[in-house]
Amino acid sequence: MEVPAGKYQSELYSRVRDPRLLSKVTAAEATIPLFRNGMYLGFSGFAEGHPKTVPALLADHVEHNNLVGRMRFNVFTGASIGSDVDNRWSRLRMIDRRWPFQQGDTIRLAINEGAVSFGDRHLSMFAQDFGYGFYTLENGGKIDIAIIEASCLTRDGAIVPTFAVGIVAELVARAEKIIIEINTRIPSFEGLHDCLSFAAPPNKSSYPIHRVQDRIGSTSIPCDPDKIVAIVESRKDPVARPLGPADETSEQIAAHVIDFLSHEVKCGRLPEHLLPLQSGVGTIANAVFGGLLHSPFTHLNVWTEVFQDTLMDLYDAGKLDHVSAASFSLSQQGLERLFGQWERYTKYTVIRPIQITNHPEPVRRLGLIAMNTPIEFDIYGQVNSSLVNGSYMLNGIGGSGEFMRNAYLSIMHTPSTRPTRTDPIGISCVVPMVSHVDHTEHDMDILVTEQGLADLRGLAPKDRARCIIDNCAHPEYRPILNDYLRRASRECLSKGRGHEPHLLHKVFKMQRNLERRGTMRISGWA
Repeated sequence: MEVPAGKYQSELYSRVRDPRLLSKVTAAEATIPLFRNGMYLGFSGFAEGHPKTVPALLADHVEHNNLVGRMRFNVFTGASIGSDVDNRWSRLRMIDRRWPFQQGDTIRLAINEGAVSFGDRHLSMFAQDFGYGFYTLENGGKIDIAIIEASCLTRDGAIVPTFAVGIVAELVARAEKIIIEINTRIPSFEGLHDCLSFAAPPNKSSYPIHRVQDRIGSTSIPCDPDKIVAIVESRKDPVARPLGPADETSEQIAAHVIDFLSHEVKCGRLPEHLLPLQSGVGTIANAVFGGLLHSPFTHLNVWTEVFQDTLMDLYDAGKLDHVSAASFSLSQQGLERLFGQWERYTKYTVIRPIQITNHPEPVRRLGLIAMNTPIEFDIYGQVNSSLVNGSYMLNGIGGSGEFMRNAYLSIMHTPSTRPTRTDPIGISCVVPMVSHVDHTEHDMDILVTEQGLADLRGLAPKDRARCIIDNCAHPEYRPILNDYLRRASRECLSKGRGHEPHLLHKVFKMQRNLERRGTMRISGWA
């Protein structure tokens, strides 16, 4: 393979500290002949931390050599990766199968048009099952090539990841060949991670984490040097995540959540400084963390998937003690803040693989307060996080299910309505029955909209329904939902099957009206 000129003077070589691996340094372009149609590929990354140079060059190769649709791959990652890869590869029809999560507009369109075969899975379970070889059974349980973005390689050849660990340990275990992208555009992340090698039963160990800041692994991931076929330099900037300002609805939701947490402290069900917080991504999640800036809470700890901009605000305000996350996912301004005050924001931060961050064991032991945003929930507390109207894939379930089922407090928050093209409140996020179930009624404690908060703890199904309709539904939809509950209760109780009443022949009338007329507002259930 071609070796770059002036190699021993480059920043790249200062980050390849194992002398055995120096001979494997090559130009990124020299890796393209390694790839063949139909291969199984694994990428590092979780929101960020994905390889950027080799995938871009491979896309160039497809585009410039009339290979669109003729060079397709099965792609496995820790979660979503940058839209610079997912979207471009989808446009060039380079993705055949994709697991377990995505966020790009183009790949989402390709999935829903049937051009990409996509599957989602609870993220820690995906990492585990991928490590077992379950997703590549027809390929002997292996992947052909893993492409891993790294901060450096240690003296013993171990991999130090960048913005995320994701499933790097599982990729290393399952890959036939490994390409390492050393990203010299960003600072060294050495010392920031808490990594474990992959282990299968009966050799799995416990995760003895009792505080957010506890470490149980190492700062790098061991790798068989014989698997590494190329080490290339990447000078690609991280992909920033656009961050919109909190709107009035999000701030109202955040206020309800913070009032509830304050009440729980007063009642003695939460300690003064709360329990570790987990939050999904998006406007509402940022609004909740932003609301904590102006709350009485101090000495907060966060155990979550994604380190967002507002966590830096909490560090700056002296309200945040420690963060454990699976990834950094920051706006452009947030990236500039991180790199400008690196020590300030990373000193008390740990980045872990999803086999740890999302695993039920530490989630339950730490007693997380988990907060995530769904598409919709129904009057009995079932929650849909992935499929719009039951069939249109949005992003995937991600890690929300693992947090919701195992947290000390499971909180779902969403606007009570969303607009359609013809009706500003055409979609009710509270419906008689969700069109797809990701989280069951047995997992939910608290549901919140800008209208209010429904505390479902200890409530039987019909009591939950009344609580959700009264506290969370938009006033425009409240009467129609109450009417449904009355009709369903009357009919089902008369037949001796009224524990959780439903009218199966009418339950999706609101969703059907949305498809036909562009609004869920219906005149009645007749």
